[in-house]
Amino acid sequence: MLINKAFSQACEKNRQPILDLLSSIFANTKHVLEVGSGTGQHAVFFASNLPHLIWQTSDLECNHDTIKAWINDYPSSNLRYPLFFDVRSIAWPYNLVDGLFSANICHIMAWSSVVNFFERLPIILAPSGILVVYGPFKYDGGFTSVTNAEFDRHLKKNLSYQGIRNFESINELAKNAELKLIADHSMPANNRLLVWRYEPST
Repeated sequence: MLINKAFSQACEKNRQPILDLLSSIFANTKHVLEVGSGTGQHAVFFASNLPHLIWQTSDLECNHDTIKAWINDYPSSNLRYPLFFDVRSIAWPYNLVDGLFSANICHIMAWSSVVNFFERLPIILAPSGILVVYGPFKYDGGFTSVTNAEFDRHLKKNLSYQGIRNFESINELAKNAELKLIADHSMPANNRLLVWRYEPST
């Protein structure tokens, strides 16, 4: 059966600026789990340009077909077919990785799911592992642009549990999970790329 690949124009626009940073952020990383691979576009682009590491895709099953289609059309020896991954679940079916990447999930998940995501990260992220989260965020409760404020209203109009999150709230969840913020990069289109290192006390 022929599967049409889903396409995101935003992915096409932001993939190179993200890769420019990931090339150094993941320079010593061996195994990255992408949480919420979406269309699959990021995965095929990043894997082909970061051949030193394994790039494991994951998402809800409803997105697996498009991810597989992108992988089939743009295969890389270091790119893996998607795992079923639901941040709401208490069972995360994966072994330890030293890198986690996720783009544009914090504002589309319910806040309870964001909390669960950070609380359970130590289950799969190895000590000294790196977490990278890309997307829009508020700072001190304020939007960084008019377009982000409009985007937030659009999200809430469609699904009330969605919305652009406060950086400070996200970083507090990260701190509670023993993740240390090591970078906060400004990105095109009023997005950010946040980087934490897992530094467990024991």
